[in-house]
Amino acid sequence: MKDRVTITMLEDGVADVRLVRIDKMNALDNLMFAGIAEAIAQLKEMKGLRVVVLSGEGRAFCAGLDLTSLGQPGDGKKQGEGATGSLGSRSHGIANLAQYVAWGWRELPVPVIAAVHGVAFGGGFQIMSGADIRIIHPDTRCAIMEMKWGLVPDMAGFPLWRGNVRDDVIRELTYTNREFKGTEAHALGFATKVSDTPLEDAFWLAKVMAGKHPAAMRGAKRLCNAMADATDAELLALESAEQLKVIRTPNQIEAVMAEMQKRRATFAE
Repeated sequence: MKDRVTITMLEDGVADVRLVRIDKMNALDNLMFAGIAEAIAQLKEMKGLRVVVLSGEGRAFCAGLDLTSLGQPGDGKKQGEGATGSLGSRSHGIANLAQYVAWGWRELPVPVIAAVHGVAFGGGFQIMSGADIRIIHPDTRCAIMEMKWGLVPDMAGFPLWRGNVRDDVIRELTYTNREFKGTEAHALGFATKVSDTPLEDAFWLAKVMAGKHPAAMRGAKRLCNAMADATDAELLALESAEQLKVIRTPNQIEAVMAEMQKRRATFAE
């Protein structure tokens, strides 16, 4: 994994996760797919994790699929298969492996912040979309690139984009594979904010989030994840259920006391 993805634990439970295939602008080959999936699995089990910051080393966030890997042993895309298995296989819960490298960030119990620069094409754009919050450099080159190569977007983009971006906008960008900049990505709803220093801003935001009640933050993420397809009645019930898990607990009381005393809270894990 380490030659494709690294995880560095910083203070306050912030994980610095980086794509590090620098010579290929972090393009997705078999080892990158496997490395990202392994990183997500490690993060799911990590004790004390509160926030993840996801970025790409070098000149790009992720340039998308490495076309030179198509048809190589173990890839199988040429035969209608995913990165390491059948596209129809649900090898990672509700997703296949190719989808999981984008969708899996939503399954992490903590907030994920993507800091995006340089290039975010195709699969890279979909990986970015899996983050809870996406901070993008204004000049980042973006594209839903798959149609250029006679493919369809198949890395969880559609379930990740709905609710954020208008249906007709997704269609236009998918059908044409038109390139656009980070500023337009923000205007259209793909990105949360534009920044000249996305990684710096991501770490600042992560520090703020890491100082919040961990159980409440995880409950809030579950509520956010449910918004896309839960009914009103289901969301109302889920709000109450999540609140009952945290209200009047020692950590919730500590959050109140810290605010009243103007100090940083100290939470028990």
